[in-house]
Amino acid sequence: MPDSASTQPDQTAAPAGEHWPAPTARRPVHARISLPGSKSVTNRALILAALSETPCTVRGPLVSRDSELMVGALRALGTRVEELPASSPGAVPDLSVTPAPPRGPATVDVGNAGTVMRFVPPLAALADGDVHFDGDPRARERPVDELLRALRALGADIDDEGRGALPLTIHGTGAVRGGEVTLDASGSSQFVSALLLSGARFTEGVHVRHEGPPVPSQPHLDMTVEMLRAVGVDVTTAENSWKVGPGPVRATEITVEPDLSNAAPFLAAALVSKGEVTVQGWPTRTTQPGDALRELFTRMGGEVSRSGADGTDLTLRGTGGIHGITADLRDVGELTPTIAAVAALADSPSRLTGIAHLRRHETDRIAALAAEINRLGGDAEELPDGLVIRPRPLHGGVFHSYDDHRMATSGAVIGLAVPGVEVENIATTRKTLPDFPGLWSEVLA
Repeated sequence: MPDSASTQPDQTAAPAGEHWPAPTARRPVHARISLPGSKSVTNRALILAALSETPCTVRGPLVSRDSELMVGALRALGTRVEELPASSPGAVPDLSVTPAPPRGPATVDVGNAGTVMRFVPPLAALADGDVHFDGDPRARERPVDELLRALRALGADIDDEGRGALPLTIHGTGAVRGGEVTLDASGSSQFVSALLLSGARFTEGVHVRHEGPPVPSQPHLDMTVEMLRAVGVDVTTAENSWKVGPGPVRATEITVEPDLSNAAPFLAAALVSKGEVTVQGWPTRTTQPGDALRELFTRMGGEVSRSGADGTDLTLRGTGGIHGITADLRDVGELTPTIAAVAALADSPSRLTGIAHLRRHETDRIAALAAEINRLGGDAEELPDGLVIRPRPLHGGVFHSYDDHRMATSGAVIGLAVPGVEVENIATTRKTLPDFPGLWSEVLA
């Protein structure tokens, strides 16, 4: 990959949309917020519930485009997913999931949800009948080739006309042999998680070995393993090796944690405005990558503390300074857009590395961040696996989102300190946050 700041992302990934005037913080932000459920936990929970021998209640799920796409995929395959009555006015309804043997013919719309395009095909391979997958134009560019090769090696029949990408059709026979398979998961840890989540239902289970550059997003793999064990699945792990034994999945109730990665822009608001934001319900122990925000934002000038009877109120206070950072974000790549936005407002340069895999996310996030920071007068340089950001005075202008929710929220963070920033297509944040503009306005108020 080129390492020049002049590299522009594919502008076809940045469709025209309404420009949302990003509010500028006129005074320090002081807010206390509750976040919606974790997308990563919600969509893993839904897969496990669909594979369970027993009905399952998913409590506190995220309601967003990605989770709705997952629910739609499971319903297409025969799983019954119903909303339960809300516990109180305005509360998110829990979901009742009644599993059934997956069946075709069926059509699955993955949208641009990585968890749907990767977690559902192994489940669909267990179906009796054909299952067709397609999604948004960007979904056809995102990597699934290693997963498809692995599924074929495990006994699945897949027709993708040699593309190694969507659209594709899985010719289900009602069973998958399973066994041992080697793949290169350096493009996405979701390749491994996808096989592990359905592996217990394969005739021989599954033993996944990774060969290649390091696997990104290790916390997400830890999340998958922990959630499998919680529903009775036998999982053993070693370096670059994960093994799931064949057997039943017994999920009766899964509670979804708040999405800590979605806390990033709100905690950044405290840092940027010299204010204070408290996030309620922050787990004292979690596998979510967003938990790294505590350490990253402390290094960038914030002060983090816990309070509350159970220690689950987490507060970040801006101390007045914003410092650059040198960080390997391989394990927490989804935090990169917010970290980059704060870095553009810092008092010293930042170097963010280990994130080459972000080039194949919702957009090429490395190229997009460099382009948009530079568009506002900044100095961001692409590296093959990251960014160097040298702070400069920024000015207003349009910050393009590229139909990427985390790009949109990073533009909002910059807008806190830079008057006149307009974020294109802020509605794309609905991918993981039901009403980001509304929550953002409440925080700033």
